[in-house]
Amino acid sequence: MAQVTIYTSAHCGYCSMAKRLLASKGVIANEIDAGASEATWQEMMQLSGRRTVPQIFFGARHIGGYDDLVKLDRSGQFDAALAAA
Repeated sequence: MAQVTIYTSAHCGYCSMAKRLLASKGVIANEIDAGASEATWQEMMQLSGRRTVPQIFFGARHIGGYDDLVKLDRSGQFDAALAAA
């Protein structure tokens, strides 16, 4: 199974919802607190091109934020995207 990484920050409702969705799919994600340091936040922005959390990656593939994750799941492409990573 591909490594899943999720950049989060404290008190982020969308982060919590994304982690719940991943867990419901049996995915154990590597969680990185983007708010822990400026360097970590900059790393997330460089990798994703975005300034908001959560930012989710299946392997090296950037999935996007919570809305993107839900869209991927509802389209039926979640498992294929995870397997391809």
